Amino acid sequence: MNSVFDDPEYSAIVDYFNEYEPAVNGFIGFQDKSPDFDHACLKFEMKENLIGNIRYRTLHGGVISSILDITGGHTVFLKQFSEIKGLPLDKQVKRITQIGTIDLRIDYLLPGRGAYFVSTGYLLRRGKKVAVVRMELHNDREELIAAGTGSYTSG
Repeated sequence: MNSVFDDPEYSAIVDYFNEYEPAVNGFIGFQDKSPDFDHACLKFEMKENLIGNIRYRTLHGGVISSILDITGGHTVFLKQFSEIKGLPLDKQVKRITQIGTIDLRIDYLLPGRGAYFVSTGYLLRRGKKVAVVRMELHNDREELIAAGTGSYTSG
């Protein structure tokens, strides 16, 4: 397989959850570009409704925090899914819905300027119940805008 998108089982569970997509996901409007089950990658375009500082036209800090949190959860989702592949959909859904944010730390490093942004995440550690993820947000010039670390329940 070349990517997570080549896996029909992955597509089925993503379609299931897309029916219940949280409003913030649609608000940001990101696309999943994750290359494999070990690395999350979400991309989104700068839009008027994401601007926090109207004078400098920079990304809102809440949007930065939200996308990094979403990326952290998605990182755990990818890893967890890779371990439960082959189970019936209802059992997969039960395990995936146990993922939740415990703690989140964000360091804002540069103003959020760019035509688009890419948020990436990878696992630092995963135990039986808790996963720790490192997330980064880069702009279209590959400048590091923000970095974060999150702890997530992983059931």
